[in-house]
Amino acid sequence: MTAQYIAELDDRAIIRVSGADARTFLDDLLTCNIETLTDASARYGALLTPQGKVLIDCIVALQQDGFLIDAPRSDADELVKRLKVYKLRAKVEIADVTPDYRIYVIWGDTGPPMLPGVVIRDPRLDALGFRAIVPRSAIVAGSGLSGFTRTDPSAYHAHRIALGIPQSGRDFTLGDAFPHDIDMDQLGGVDFKKGCYVGQEVVSRMHHRGTARRRIVKAAGVDPLPPTGAQILAGGRPIGTLGSTAGKAGLALVRLDRAKAAMDAGETISADGHPITLSLPDWAGFGWPESESNSA
Repeated sequence: MTAQYIAELDDRAIIRVSGADARTFLDDLLTCNIETLTDASARYGALLTPQGKVLIDCIVALQQDGFLIDAPRSDADELVKRLKVYKLRAKVEIADVTPDYRIYVIWGDTGPPMLPGVVIRDPRLDALGFRAIVPRSAIVAGSGLSGFTRTDPSAYHAHRIALGIPQSGRDFTLGDAFPHDIDMDQLGGVDFKKGCYVGQEVVSRMHHRGTARRRIVKAAGVDPLPPTGAQILAGGRPIGTLGSTAGKAGLALVRLDRAKAAMDAGETISADGHPITLSLPDWAGFGWPESESNSA
């Protein structure tokens, strides 16, 4: 039997939104469909700026009469502030309940882990495994975690990177990227059939016109990759930025056209002087653009 690994993520926060209007309130704001969310699933989505850039990305799960938003801890205060700005007369209550919960990621065996609280399969990709939002009072000093192989967040991030799944703060800067730049459209993070939400017009136009030029792709080196943030060059020109890394594997936010042109020309692509190769994740529904010679 394959081991079932578990790691606690201490860089995540939980924001609870409850009240009579909670479902409609969130659906009107986030890129994902909250109206159809059930307690057997979760949604990956984001709150955007009016210009369509990702302000905060998150995973939303249903909890009885409310919703739990799993978001970056560093941006929890900003998320609460933004939600309260949009609240107006909506009958909703918004609270940071992070001190009440522990957040775990579990991967390995395909079956859902038996843990108290809200346990959902990661909505971005099945292979990522499960996320569990567990009441802090239910697990004390690791009790209740028998049957799992305990590990640290770095092992989870190595698993995530191997699958080509980006994470905000590590692979892209919040407020600086469109959903398509960070593959949200590929990972179930944008519902193109739902009604309006903040920034929807820009995202929809980009989707239907196919104008996304930047994407998160996989990077690999012969040697361990340099730190996050290293500039990626091809033929002396910048084509992107290196994101999170785990040994020789990493993710990169690159201009697809420039990367493809460099590969077609046989130019060395490097990050901080380290030669790297770029490839698309297995789940990617997008491809490298055609070179000018092929499209002529």
